[in-house]
Order: sequence, then C-alpha cells, then structure tokens
Amino acid sequence: MVTSFDLFYLSIAIIESTSGILGNGIILAACSSSCTGRKKLSPYDMIMIPLSSSRLILQTWSTMDFFMTIFSKHSYYKENVYEVSKIIFAFLNYSSLWFGAWLSVFYCIKVATFTQAFFIWLKQRIARLVPWMLLTSWLCSVTAAIPFAWHVYEMHNNFTAPSPTTNSSAMGTTRKDSLGVLILSNASTILPLILSVVSSILLIRSLWIHTRRMQNNAGGFRDPSLEAHISAIKSVCSFLILYIIYFICVFTILFNGFPPLSNGELIFVVLMAACPTGHTIILIWSNPKFRELPARIWHHTSCHVRTAFM
Repeated sequence: MVTSFDLFYLSIAIIESTSGILGNGIILAACSSSCTGRKKLSPYDMIMIPLSSSRLILQTWSTMDFFMTIFSKHSYYKENVYEVSKIIFAFLNYSSLWFGAWLSVFYCIKVATFTQAFFIWLKQRIARLVPWMLLTSWLCSVTAAIPFAWHVYEMHNNFTAPSPTTNSSAMGTTRKDSLGVLILSNASTILPLILSVVSSILLIRSLWIHTRRMQNNAGGFRDPSLEAHISAIKSVCSFLILYIIYFICVFTILFNGFPPLSNGELIFVVLMAACPTGHTIILIWSNPKFRELPARIWHHTSCHVRTAFM
C-alpha cells in the first residue's frame, strides 16, 4: 500500500516531470519551427531535437510510471509491466545522458577559444561529426539496454517469486553476479559522463580566462559582453552539477540501490525528475529563441481571452 509519505514524494516527481514535458515541448517546437524551409538542420538543432524528444518521451513515461505505482502498485510489480517499464526507462535515460553530453561537447567546441590543432580540426568539422555522434549514442544506448533486459528478467525471477527451496545465499550470489555482469556490460555508459565533465571544465576554463581579460580591459565600466560571459559560466556550472546528480540517480535507481518505494529510492526519484527539468529551464532561459515561443503563445492566448470577454 502506498503511504502518505510515498504519495507526497511521487506527487513532487509528477509535478517536476510535467514541467519538464512542457519545457521540452517548447524547445522541440522552437527548434522544429526554426528548421522550416531549411534544407539542412543546424548542428545545434540536430542535437537539441533528439535531446528534447528523448526527455519528452522519458518524462511522459516516468509520469505514467508514477501513476501506475500509486494507483496500480500490485499489478505493476506482479505482472511484466515492471520489467518492460524499467528496460524502456534504461534506454531513454542512456539516450538522454548521451545527448546531454554531446550538447556540452558542442558548446565547448563552438565557444571555447583554444588554439590546439586538434581543437581547431574539431571546430571546422563539427557540423559533419554531429550526425555520427548522435548515431553512436543511439547505438550505445541500445547496446547498454540489452544486457539490462536480461538483468531485470533474472532479478524478477529470483526476487519477486522465489520458490520455497531457494537458498537465500544463492539468491544473493545470483544478484551479485548479475549486477557485476550488468556493470561491466554498461561500462560504456560512463563515457557520456566523462565527455560532459571534460568538455564543461574546458569550456568554463576558456570562458573564465576570457572573462578575466575583459575585466582587466573594462576599466570599471559595466560591459554587456562581460555580463554575458559571466552568465554563460554560471549556466555551464549549473549544467555540470545537474548532469552529475542525474547520472548518479540514474545508476542508483537502475542498479536497484534501494528497495522499491523505500525512502532512499523516492528521494532519488525526485532528484532524477528535477535534474532534466532544471536543465531544460536553464536552456530556455539562456536562449532567446526558446524564450520567444512561450511569450508568443502567452500573447496570443491573452489576446483571445480579452476578445472573448469584450
């Protein structure tokens, strides 16, 4: 039975996921509308469309999952719904992690001002590399979800319906072995974390050096370009913190770090729902193209409402 404590935390997660669905819908609509009439997508839009789409599907799936947990807990854990849900959840989370990492890499390559030959080579070829980056991330996500499906099946057989003769130590050994195989199989999913951390640190370093130079040349006057650089540093730092927290939460939940609906799992679920939503809000706030769309929608809605009551 779902307690009031469970219901409270699941309600928070539902609100966070719903906010993320709206935010990613805005980003997806803005990127799609800006591509209308173009023969080719820009590299930025090529990353943002799959990133916002994967998060939109993930947060919609998570919201349905939360409602199933609240209103149909018995059938949710007894039937095959739990296994299917967790496998899809794993694939969508891995995809979101990869696309978020590529966004950090793209920002670093486009904005940072390093003069190394390899960095300049990447800068010149980033438009051609983006499709291959996205294809690689999709293949890695599928590859990581396949052994995870086997792991969930084994865990379900050993823990949800153990036979009376099953030895508890044998069950523990099976769980340990399957977790070891799963972690080794999914070792490649650590790559997006490494990419995101390294690219974010390099970008922060480049922006910080450029900001210090601008501060020395500003002579005490407020420079809009300087403020924009400081704002960019804050945004990148926020992205990095949210990404690391999200990565930790995803692996803790997927590897059954806590029993189902325990206090620890619910706290991690709330954090996991908050991180992509927070990242989406920062993306909207820092990009005029994304801010413009909700402003236009609000303007048209308010005009229609005023017209209806006049």
